Amino acid sequence: MGLSIGIVGLPNVGKSTLFNALTAKGVPAENYPFCTIDPSVGIVPVPDPRLQKLATLSSCFKIIPAVIEFVDIAGLVKGASEGAGLGNQFLQHIRETDAILEVVRIFDDADITHVEGEVDPVHDIEVINLELVLTDLSAVAKRLQSVERDAKRGVKEAILEQATLQKVDQTLSEGKLASTTPLTSEERHAIRALQLLTMKPIMYALNKKAGGHNLDEMNDGRYQKLIEFLDGMGAEYATVDAGIEGELRDVAGEDKETLRREFGVLDDGLDGLIRAGYRLLGLMTFLTTGEVETRAWTVKIGSTAPEAGAAIHTDFRDTFIRAEVVAYDKLIEAGSYATAREKGWVRTEGKEYIVKDGDVIEFKV
Repeated sequence: MGLSIGIVGLPNVGKSTLFNALTAKGVPAENYPFCTIDPSVGIVPVPDPRLQKLATLSSCFKIIPAVIEFVDIAGLVKGASEGAGLGNQFLQHIRETDAILEVVRIFDDADITHVEGEVDPVHDIEVINLELVLTDLSAVAKRLQSVERDAKRGVKEAILEQATLQKVDQTLSEGKLASTTPLTSEERHAIRALQLLTMKPIMYALNKKAGGHNLDEMNDGRYQKLIEFLDGMGAEYATVDAGIEGELRDVAGEDKETLRREFGVLDDGLDGLIRAGYRLLGLMTFLTTGEVETRAWTVKIGSTAPEAGAAIHTDFRDTFIRAEVVAYDKLIEAGSYATAREKGWVRTEGKEYIVKDGDVIEFKV
């Protein structure tokens, strides 16, 4: 399945720097607001060390990782939903993404201007979220006008959509995200085509700066307030140093680990963001391997074998007969499929089997 995440945030918080680090795609990242005037899209491979080991076991040379599409959006400011800055045209670019990644600056640096005058992470999030809410309010109002006539005529679908939109409108009018509206699955389906921004899952990248005055290292009250705010929302978030990750992008092996120690950035913030994205969207990975290729496939947690097979081809779902499944760690321990079979670790599963992360699967159709 495709996975697309839109990157948003205020100007000069590190959005394009993070995008560059993620994708090694050279979009502008200079230090002034609205440098990025067009959305940029990058395809990012999901790091998975299991693939190389499986490829070695299968004696194949082609490895295809799972990927995430990141969309870099120009910096938003207060009033963007009404045309301030570069206007709400950029908000439209993330309507078709699966999730939103808000980049939040958590460092002080007098040489890097902040559009609000001072660094206040919680306030920054509130500004961005309010612009998303106001954009959705406008979309809901327009749709309510469109659906009113059919609702008055007694069209069942229109009546349901109108009632749902009215619920969401009330939530948005209170300045809350549409996703906080209690809705049934039927109601969610009724307004799905509207692609409301605040119905999308949102996660946060807390952007630090090596050698800077990082709020999390200063025992700063602003950072404590931020974490309490995010935890209160039950939000997914990860800390990243976008600048350092960009410098390390083309460094490999032991050299990368040496530089990490020198910079004092021991954890891979990009991997952390990708893992957070998977948790946010309830995703996992299953694997296939053979003489031709070794590949990772992204599916929803809880997918049945036929549903997982559809990630490869719809025929694998529609004409599913059975699947041969072995856990990745068991296959590596065995050293070969033949040995794994001898040990009874390769199982035959039917349509009701719930696929697990790291399953190595061969579909029979």
